[in-house]
Amino acid sequence: MTPKQVVEFAKENGALMVDYKFMDFVGIWQHFTTPISEFGEDIFEEGLGFDGSSIRGWQPIHASDMIILPDPATAKMDPFTAIPTLSLICNIFDPITKEDYSRDPRNIARKAEAYLKSTGIGDTAFFGPEAEFFIFDDVRFDMSANQSFYVVDSTEGIWNSGREEFPNLGYKPRHKEGYFPVSPTDSLNDLRNEMVMEMQKVGIRVEAQHHEVATGGQAEIDMRFDSLVAMADKLQWFKYIIKNVAVRNGKTVTFMPKPLYGDNGSGMHCHQSIWKDGTNLFAGDKYGGLSQLALWYIGGIIKHAKALCAFTNPTTNSYKRLVPGFEAPVNMAYSSRNRSASLRIPMFSTNPKAKRIEYRTPDPSCNGYLAFAAMLMAGLDGIENKIDPGQPLDKDIYGLSPEELKDIPSAPGSLEEALNCLKEDHEFLLKGDVFTPDVIEKWIEYKTEAEVNPVRMRPVPIEFALYFDI
Repeated sequence: MTPKQVVEFAKENGALMVDYKFMDFVGIWQHFTTPISEFGEDIFEEGLGFDGSSIRGWQPIHASDMIILPDPATAKMDPFTAIPTLSLICNIFDPITKEDYSRDPRNIARKAEAYLKSTGIGDTAFFGPEAEFFIFDDVRFDMSANQSFYVVDSTEGIWNSGREEFPNLGYKPRHKEGYFPVSPTDSLNDLRNEMVMEMQKVGIRVEAQHHEVATGGQAEIDMRFDSLVAMADKLQWFKYIIKNVAVRNGKTVTFMPKPLYGDNGSGMHCHQSIWKDGTNLFAGDKYGGLSQLALWYIGGIIKHAKALCAFTNPTTNSYKRLVPGFEAPVNMAYSSRNRSASLRIPMFSTNPKAKRIEYRTPDPSCNGYLAFAAMLMAGLDGIENKIDPGQPLDKDIYGLSPEELKDIPSAPGSLEEALNCLKEDHEFLLKGDVFTPDVIEKWIEYKTEAEVNPVRMRPVPIEFALYFDI
């Protein structure tokens, strides 16, 4: 839509308020709202001011003024507000330099798309994330100098099979047996359907929804792929809708990668491909029906995988999921059909348009704009430098001996390690000014000070069980 069309759209839908949404540096949607009387076409040119120093990882207090510029193509009616509200996703503008703000994640994603076009390699990068999540009935957590705890609960959690529920009807998925059972074992089908219906209202095409492997309400809703920035926008709507539908039904949702011990964590497998002039450049006659270009793209992902994890797996909790020998794909190998490989080539269709790669290491705690941009830049580096991904690995990687695994690169073991890898390997991200040195430095600084150090310094309950009586 054009600005004029957005104004008409708002009138047609009876909008009384306008909500301006934007992504903070870390990956949480922020917003503020104005009455419709303050809205007009000029907003798309002049923008609106706000305090950038109050946003995590952004401006210092002595240089706090920033401007939001709404993108007219993102106009939708918000499905959750009591008052009819027009919703717009915004880009961030620096009022002094008159340039797009370097730390605005959406700006980084836009620059990644522009860089792809500038290379001449392709004109569109498609992404299809599969963001898994948990639906819980209760969550409590707290911490202080002398104590800390968390408790999550779900009526379908197997740990409640002996609870007095008056009556307890059973039908609780066992650990690692939550994949695809029908109701009543799958108690959340209606809730997921409600989430799907709300997604469709804002233009998100959904391909499927289902219960996931873990007990205690793990779920997956699969969106149709889209271009990089559009998909990152949709991922934010996806999270927003899922959380709000859950809350209005008296439940809560988390996209933490590993909220439960002893069962599967939540990943975000990312399907991706590059197209040019309507042709899928990843389709070819090489291994798994891929092109040579796609294999080089895989080579770039493998080469930069450790640094990529700083954006694709950006929380300390991410590495509770990425543990060698368990369900998460930590070994950087590629294979067709083989789900134990970090890079899989789906073989569901022989149609060249469906040919893609699936990177299985990322998780849904990531900032989609940054994660998609970083993966694209790694893949393009592989294409530009013709990086050989090596031979495919068609064996079950989980069953390989240490000797067989020694030459296969693996994901970092902690967020701190991933950040150190990013510090040493980020030149590929700086091409085309997509990521700037300032962004890399601030990301490492923020993650270290706000997340790595506090977690590193805090005792956890299992340490008391292991060491109190030493």
